[in-house]
Amino acid sequence: MRNRRFAARGDNRPRAPVRLTPGQAITLAFGFVLAVGTGLLSLPIATEGRAATFLEALFTATSALCVTGHIVVDTPTFWTPFGQVVIMVLIQIGGFGVMSLATLLGLLVARRLGLRTRLTAVSETHTVAVGDVRRVLLGVAAITVIVEAVVAIVLAGRFGLGYGEPLGRALWLGVFHAVSSFNNAGFALFSDNLMSFATDPWVCLPICAAIILGGLGFPVIMELRRRIRFPRRWTLNTVTVISGTLVLLVAGAVALTALEWSNPATLGPLDPAGRVLAGFTMSVMPRTAGFNSIDVSQMHGASWYVTDILMFIGGGPAGTAGGLKITTFAVLLFIIVAELRGDTAVNMFGKRLPRSTHREALTVALLSLALVVGSTLAIMVMSPFGLDRVLFEVISAFGTVGLSTGITADLPAAAQLILIGLMFIGRLGPVLLGTALALTREKRMYELPKERPIIG
Repeated sequence: MRNRRFAARGDNRPRAPVRLTPGQAITLAFGFVLAVGTGLLSLPIATEGRAATFLEALFTATSALCVTGHIVVDTPTFWTPFGQVVIMVLIQIGGFGVMSLATLLGLLVARRLGLRTRLTAVSETHTVAVGDVRRVLLGVAAITVIVEAVVAIVLAGRFGLGYGEPLGRALWLGVFHAVSSFNNAGFALFSDNLMSFATDPWVCLPICAAIILGGLGFPVIMELRRRIRFPRRWTLNTVTVISGTLVLLVAGAVALTALEWSNPATLGPLDPAGRVLAGFTMSVMPRTAGFNSIDVSQMHGASWYVTDILMFIGGGPAGTAGGLKITTFAVLLFIIVAELRGDTAVNMFGKRLPRSTHREALTVALLSLALVVGSTLAIMVMSPFGLDRVLFEVISAFGTVGLSTGITADLPAAAQLILIGLMFIGRLGPVLLGTALALTREKRMYELPKERPIIG
């Protein structure tokens, strides 16, 4: 009897509150904002004519929050100004980070942060130390406001002076496209996206500049702001992102311009200067913004393949870009180089990489490949489209790019749901989402016997 009484007492003791890990908190926060955005876009006030279906609202909200740019309805004609404002706000929240924005608002109101709040912000911003959170968040907010304001002014001036748009309309176009470009979203308020401005450098280049800056990642931008004149003092992350960005931009521009130079449906009708500008623009967009200044659906298969590679690699970490990330790709590349040379350690730009970084890069790469391969197969089974188009859509969704060969709206509902899942996972990151959903938090306290299988 005594044991039973003690057991009963033990059962009635108050249980400790459930503590969410930073990864779980971030995932739930994105899910909550996504639900709110879907609800707002489902309202009659958000659409012109008929109301949006649940899937249309969910797909658009996910694409905006995950800064992708995939669409199933025409943004400027289907959504009212209210709906467009909702999309822009979701883009801004998604680009800045849901938990980062909440933490920043708490910082501005309360002037201080708790430890758990700091840890959550560290996970989302990839800050080096907990003590850096305040400085990083304020810096990120300042960079976002400055870049978007400058780009918005330039674009508004061009739309107003160059295309005769009224002042209010020009300002709205400037602000919307500045937010969309810096956050690498790719939503446009023109039915043909940027195709009408393919040869206009005053529209394309500011948007490209905003996309590149957002794709570098906030840590890189903040370091460049402090040490741009001292490249020898740059961190390994900054050196890797800057080098990789330059290589991919140049290689992508050369490849896409050469492949599409004589294509009568893309670059062919443009003058030489226009072809170079459009080729450079289309090299920037897979980094990961869904704007397009030429008709992607009419590009050659080889150009789609080059774009697939650029979209899969993506931009820099801790920014508004998606994809595998330049740093992850670079680590994998240097691991291969080290193995081929027989080195005992992996060295990159004069620094030695810890073994934990090797495992993280391999994990992210293999999870990403598994998601892309599995999703491509599933959508091919569900739809009549071929491998090249489906693979393009899948990588575009996973890399939160938004470029499309024109089949997204024609996919069955189940396939669109797969793309929604890919956009969500691609924004949060496979490792972060996997950690958030893990059932156990306990670490293994023992090691198994070591044995080596045959490789190759």
